[in-house]
Amino acid sequence: MDVIAVIPARGGSVGLPGKNVRPLLGVPLVARTVQTALRARSLNEVFVTSNDDDILRISADAGATVIRRPEALSNSTASSEAALLHALEWLEGQGRSLPDYLVFLQCTSAFTRPEDIDLVLETMIGKGAKAAFSAVEDHGFIWHEDDDGFAQGITHDESKPRQRRQDMKPRFRENGAIYAMHVPSFLAQRERFCGPTVLVPVDGPTVEIDSQEDWDVVEAYLNARNRSAQPAVQTRKIKAVITDFDGVHTDDRVIVDQDGREAVTCSRRDGLGLELMRKRDVKLMILSKEANPVVRARAAKLQMPVMNQIDDKLSVLDTWRQEQGLEWSEIVYIGNDVNDIDCMRTCGLSFAPADAHPSALDVADHVLNAEGGKGAVREMCDYLIAAGYVE
Repeated sequence: MDVIAVIPARGGSVGLPGKNVRPLLGVPLVARTVQTALRARSLNEVFVTSNDDDILRISADAGATVIRRPEALSNSTASSEAALLHALEWLEGQGRSLPDYLVFLQCTSAFTRPEDIDLVLETMIGKGAKAAFSAVEDHGFIWHEDDDGFAQGITHDESKPRQRRQDMKPRFRENGAIYAMHVPSFLAQRERFCGPTVLVPVDGPTVEIDSQEDWDVVEAYLNARNRSAQPAVQTRKIKAVITDFDGVHTDDRVIVDQDGREAVTCSRRDGLGLELMRKRDVKLMILSKEANPVVRARAAKLQMPVMNQIDDKLSVLDTWRQEQGLEWSEIVYIGNDVNDIDCMRTCGLSFAPADAHPSALDVADHVLNAEGGKGAVREMCDYLIAAGYVE
């Protein structure tokens, strides 16, 4: 099943000029959405469609495939559907088969999580729907004015006793973050609600960034939420990233064929993250206990030096550090098991994938949301860039 995400992000916002490239906690708004989409396990590729050179450049750096949108589809009256349809036409023009499903994401929703994207898509497919959208439960009483200018209830009958919240049938409203569509149905109807539609409740705050006030609210919330989770800012910039292999680049499983040959599963997203590090002149190295040739094969693909079959990682890393003229405080280490703990404790900053051994989780400065082999390295790289550890 081929599933893509398309993020329309035009230049020239009226309510908050330049919002799509404006850094939110150090990460441009459009890049945050790209990074979230890349961590969703259900998506095969992420596209950004825009008429703006800065948006296209930032999106490409974040790992998206970019599509230049015609100016005729980029003014304030152009619909999102028009941008999505153009993106599908562009794909066909590149000789690519159309995907089975399309997920439409909006940059203005800064609280979207990868698991929300997966849930919307899985719910739609599981129920046999043609469209789906993310929603939040809403207990508000909505009014409008009637033809005579008097208040009239829309979601309730004001002439009857007011209902208690617990007695009301649950109501939901779109949170504007995620929409999913069956592509053949979308092409036929040319509307996001292109057939039987399911709503998918998601958790979290609901703020769409359309004004400076919205931006201030989102920024304050994210600052408060992240303050306790983020390690203290380093006085030195990070100059090297050292990674374990099994359980970090891989999901810590191995496939063995009848001849005893081993294969592992890695994430392409990790390679893009490491490329961002390399472009910033950060030294990279894999330090692994594993003896299997697959370690060196993957390291060659990633253009990373590798030291494998290492039992005493800390002493080997110390020798390498001195040869490179580095301080411990300038080194990041990501590991997942007991043989990584000494390095994690000694280096200036340490990370662990979400599914790491409890002993590694206990000593890590930062526990990632992603699991090993499923984008953990990419999430770490994005964090280092966003937090200003590398330039």
